[in-house]
Amino acid sequence: MIDGALPYLRCPVCREALERTGDQVLGCPRRHSFDIARQGYVNLTAGRSPHSGDTAAMIEDREAFLAAGHYTFITKILTETVRPDDGLIVDAGTGTGHYLAHLLDARPDAYGLGLDVSKPALRRAARAHPRAAAALTDLWSPLPLEDVCVSTIVNVFSPRNGPEFRRVLHSDGTLIVVTPAQDHLAELVEAHGLIGVDPAKPDRVSENLGTLFEAEGTTTLRHEMHLTAAEVRTLIGMTPSAHHVSLTDLQTENITVTAAVDVTVYRPA
Repeated sequence: MIDGALPYLRCPVCREALERTGDQVLGCPRRHSFDIARQGYVNLTAGRSPHSGDTAAMIEDREAFLAAGHYTFITKILTETVRPDDGLIVDAGTGTGHYLAHLLDARPDAYGLGLDVSKPALRRAARAHPRAAAALTDLWSPLPLEDVCVSTIVNVFSPRNGPEFRRVLHSDGTLIVVTPAQDHLAELVEAHGLIGVDPAKPDRVSENLGTLFEAEGTTTLRHEMHLTAAEVRTLIGMTPSAHHVSLTDLQTENITVTAAVDVTVYRPA
């Protein structure tokens, strides 16, 4: 439901507050209006987005893979790390809303907002939880949120807009960033020539967040996944490598795959 997040939302054009001006419309005092899709998400882009994000097929694969529980270890550490307060939790790059829904389940007084540029993703994220709202926005653009209104930002395998994260986050808020470690899915990268993890990624993350945040610490998690051949195709299908390999012609087999992630907790500097 969009209404739980509505007090925190701002017009992406003029930054004025938004309110319902119709059953399926949000508007601001300057009469900029934004339609709520029938699936429940609202388009809060100030013009055409330069990219459309994950495709419907990628999102279908992601939902199936996450539902099978293979990334439960990520859900667990997020749930343990996010503080049990009643503020707004923003999932920046929410995908299907899977992680946000679990966080809200554990925090009955909190509201959530999932941000993504993929319409197929948001169609699912808008219905992921009764207290989760979903909005179409480019994470590299100014976020459609009021200043210092967010208690926690979670960012899982998604772009990081350091200046905007800092602007919307409470001074005592938390930013939790999950990135792939160097050996993430290494067995599949080697077997199928998939896109590997850039060795410079930690430096890019640090550069992006700059002096705006201080890292409290990083936890590296590794988890062995025993996958069927069908699950391997599903996993590859939800990753950026899906743009570069033919899933139809992919020859897969049952295999044990390493999932490895770095989880870093940041506080505003």
